[in-house]
Amino acid sequence: MSIVYESVVVLHLLGMAAIVGSWFMVLRAPRLVPGMVHGALLQILTGIVLVGMREADVVPGEDALDHAKIGVKLGIALVIAVLAWVNRKRDDAPSGVVHAVGGLAVLNVMVAALWS
Repeated sequence: MSIVYESVVVLHLLGMAAIVGSWFMVLRAPRLVPGMVHGALLQILTGIVLVGMREADVVPGEDALDHAKIGVKLGIALVIAVLAWVNRKRDDAPSGVVHAVGGLAVLNVMVAALWS
């Protein structure tokens, strides 16, 4: 079952890479691209699956989850997804929204890596 868990982790990281990579791609001419929306949705879906698998103790030997950290990460991910989803069809999405999506994705990575 650890192969399934690790595969979901890879998908989770690819979702983050889609958001941040898309953001870097459009820095000079800010606009929302489909990769941001798809990456945000993938992040939420795989994050929920990962938490469920950890809570079900599918992968033995893992530390207990920090539910406050998970809540903060979910909150940030939901804000990213809502911003991207609401503005996905706008050709003139405000640059502040585009930078907020990218910046919040980087913040979410920082929470994941630095919160111990």
